[in-house]
Amino acid sequence: MAEAAAGVSRFKANYAVECKIEPFYKGGKVQLDQAGQHLFCVCGTRVNVLEVASGAVLRSLEQEDQEDVTAFDLSPDDEVLVTASRALLLAQWAWREGTVTRLWKAVHTAPVATMAFDPTSTLLATGGCDGAVRVWDIVRHYGTHHLRGSPGVVHVVAFHPDPARLLLFSSAADAAIRVWSLQDRSCLAMLTAHYSAVTSLAFSADGHTMLSSGRDKICIIWDLRSHRATRTVPVFESVEAAVVLPEELAPELGVKSPGLHFLTAGDKGLLRVWEAASGQCVYTQPQLPGPGQELSHCALARTAGLLLTATADHTLLLYEARSLQLCKQFAGYSEEVLDVRFLGPEDSHIIVASNSPCLKVFELQTLACQILHGHTDIVLALDVFRKGWLFASCAKDQTVRIWRMNKAGKVACVAQGSGHTHSVGTLCCSRLKESFLVTGSQDCTVKLWPLPQALLSKSAALDENPLLLQAQVTQHCHDKDINSVAIAPNDKLLATGSQDRTAKLWALPQCQLLGVFSGHRRGLWCVQFSPMDQVLATASADGTIKLWALQDFSCLKTFEGHDTSVLKVAFVSRGTQLLSSGSDGLLKLWTIKNNECTRTLDAHEDKVWGLHCSRLDDRALSGGSDSRVILWRDVTEEEQVEEQAKREEQVVRQQELANLLHERQYLRALGLAISLDRPHTVLTVIQAIRRDPEACEKLEATVLRLRRDQKEALLRFCVTWNTHSRHCHAAQAVLLVLLRHESPEELLAYEGVRAALEALLPYTERHFQRLSRTLQAASFLDFLWHNMKLSPLPATSPAL
Repeated sequence: MAEAAAGVSRFKANYAVECKIEPFYKGGKVQLDQAGQHLFCVCGTRVNVLEVASGAVLRSLEQEDQEDVTAFDLSPDDEVLVTASRALLLAQWAWREGTVTRLWKAVHTAPVATMAFDPTSTLLATGGCDGAVRVWDIVRHYGTHHLRGSPGVVHVVAFHPDPARLLLFSSAADAAIRVWSLQDRSCLAMLTAHYSAVTSLAFSADGHTMLSSGRDKICIIWDLRSHRATRTVPVFESVEAAVVLPEELAPELGVKSPGLHFLTAGDKGLLRVWEAASGQCVYTQPQLPGPGQELSHCALARTAGLLLTATADHTLLLYEARSLQLCKQFAGYSEEVLDVRFLGPEDSHIIVASNSPCLKVFELQTLACQILHGHTDIVLALDVFRKGWLFASCAKDQTVRIWRMNKAGKVACVAQGSGHTHSVGTLCCSRLKESFLVTGSQDCTVKLWPLPQALLSKSAALDENPLLLQAQVTQHCHDKDINSVAIAPNDKLLATGSQDRTAKLWALPQCQLLGVFSGHRRGLWCVQFSPMDQVLATASADGTIKLWALQDFSCLKTFEGHDTSVLKVAFVSRGTQLLSSGSDGLLKLWTIKNNECTRTLDAHEDKVWGLHCSRLDDRALSGGSDSRVILWRDVTEEEQVEEQAKREEQVVRQQELANLLHERQYLRALGLAISLDRPHTVLTVIQAIRRDPEACEKLEATVLRLRRDQKEALLRFCVTWNTHSRHCHAAQAVLLVLLRHESPEELLAYEGVRAALEALLPYTERHFQRLSRTLQAASFLDFLWHNMKLSPLPATSPAL
């Protein structure tokens, strides 16, 4: 029995979500608070508040209308956040608590495109797509100004930094900058020098100079006393944001003399520092590798000394403002996740391949992200070598790359190889030693790539140029795309799965064909060797998983349960169970011995392309087309311990209940039975009370002394009892006590009383009708009995 129990406990029964990496930024404005501790960004219908230190989303602020957020702004004192939705509603938030303190109509006739607070945090300006600019008093809750005259969408609004001057600046589709006097409610001046959309306005510390940037590839310095342009600086790129730097020397940024300096961010993907007096660029950030580096936003938190930028591929980069040293980076949106893997000897990191040429490496404890550039087209598959420091990736650019993580957690590309003539869609690393890897491609071939010895030496530096890999063997394997390759635990066998509905077994290292696995009705998405047995698992687009014997290529078992394509399959529990993922967004846990689906895990909303299990077999990782990466934790033992504790508690309570009934302590017995939340146990107690010679008084006294929540539970149980003719008498007895001693107002205040009454009425009427019929039948029998009585026989005369 002990051995059997040990065998059962070896099986997994359930996984629980431990951590989710979800999209939190899909483009638009980003902002830091003054202390640089919190980051605010837009994600569809929500404004997300991130803790900079941990990268965790602390709050998701979503308006009741659940419409997309079109603009937001945080007040300079960090106390008030205002959001504008596509439904033309403005919401004022106490963002630390996540509550709306005020909701009002924007009065614009089109969505709000931009907004800004004044330096005192009391006035808010909103610029709409209707060309109107409105000013709101946030403290007294009313609109103060309605400024008309701008044609088209208002892109930018900004208050003058000196609140005593009461000036508001705005720019719309005509690229002119309007200067509004809030005191006179009029337009003081129109600054016309840009010939394309103005993207940002910034002011000098003394408030006499303004900087404007635009998509016309120029920045303009304005004298606000004369309302004239003093210098036009050609920056040779479409500028999305310009920031005036603090007036202090910063030799690292080329700021070696006093005077106005500003920083620009634009479509070249570089941060550059300019001297306003000469119009010269004094610092250029080194070019970051990879596509999608165009900068879409830039914001400065002066108090914290931090600079925040957003790239076109939704990556947020946090720099030290004085040196532009990169502090942190956050991956805001991963698009479609195509593959995921654990990384590191202790599975401390995870790698994510999304619909992008870049790879993302997350540290699980802090969710700090590294973005790896190297591939020039979408990365399709990943795999990790045995020790966990090296991993490989392949992509649509027809190449394979090998990456290494050092002890500090930094990752760099150490080798690359090319040779396939089409996209490389799958790869597998050697299992026994870090000696080779195999790739499969749309060109229907597999290639075996041996790893150079120089790559495996611990002295190899990460910053050296990547080594070149040379394919040792190339083998044409299938007639259609190869979707999956797998290497056996002993590194001597290779399995390939193809769109041609077959899997094949090959001998390594020469790739000699050993046999074919035929039986699936659609293409194969995944093949996997069992870690313990001579068995191969295949997952197919026909919705099934099959297990095959390696000796005779026969099908041993078929698992049916997914309604759509099965995309990935993995062995868990030392080869006794399978974990699969499908295009229905579900993960399923299968027990091989009995062919049963033990558990279905539902947390994804779209195809689950990536699935990987940890070295200790206690966690699993999944990634899908819904842009989510989910870390699952095996909770089988926890649930078993919890279930055992519940069973023991139930036994103790049942014994206590029996003792209370024996001692006729009915009130405590009934309270204990209700706390067990088992209607049948409560029914047993009620029946025991009714069997008492003083039944009516005992039941009435006991029920009336219950707490209100206990009475609500008792009423809920009565609904269940009343559906059965054998138990309806107990239910009606309890209802009689409640109806007799509780007022209608008190009864209507009970939770769920209306639903309970709707359920009680039809069965009560049925019981009443049955009793009425029984009473009629009894009366008829009584009538018959009285009428069937024979009259007494007459006395007989004595015989003559």
